[in-house]
Amino acid sequence: MNLPNRLTVARLVLSVIIIILLCTPFYDFGIEFPEGPVIDGVTLRVDYMIAGVLFIIASLTDFFDGRIARKRGLVTNTGKMLDAIADKVLVNSVLIILASKAEINAIIPVIIVVRDIIVNAIKMEAASKGKVVAAIGSGKIKTAALMFGVVLVFFGNMPFALLGFNVAEFFLYFATIMSIISMIQYYNINKKLIIDDKK
Repeated sequence: MNLPNRLTVARLVLSVIIIILLCTPFYDFGIEFPEGPVIDGVTLRVDYMIAGVLFIIASLTDFFDGRIARKRGLVTNTGKMLDAIADKVLVNSVLIILASKAEINAIIPVIIVVRDIIVNAIKMEAASKGKVVAAIGSGKIKTAALMFGVVLVFFGNMPFALLGFNVAEFFLYFATIMSIISMIQYYNINKKLIIDDKK
């Protein structure tokens, strides 16, 4: 397994750890996280901060695995598949969990997940006809905004909470809008492959 794929697998492992950390009812096992610092009336949760640090590390692997693969000529079909799976497991699972805890609006993961299903269907249809659908700019912007917004949620929207600005919410809604835009762009780029003109 080459280095980029190892980074991708590391992202998958970190994703599983984050999911366990956020979903496990530790209090049922007599485990309680210490209270986090209180900054200007905002209490930071230790479990969220740990998840936030892990999420940042996992997000960095997403940045570096692609760059290393392209730079060293290590791009493989297996790597592309693992990368796509790792991205969805990391971001979408965290969004769903945060929505279940009422930390974010449930419409955000609903739109993001539906968008991913549609885009993946477009990519599979294109692949069945011999065309590889490359990532587009709006999709990359969506991913970056999502990751930034999620990190801010984990850290109580600091330091912007001190200024009274919910920057985390802004980036998450912005990412949701960009996900819709990128979905439309993916369709427009590939609609000739998708629509069967035979009657």
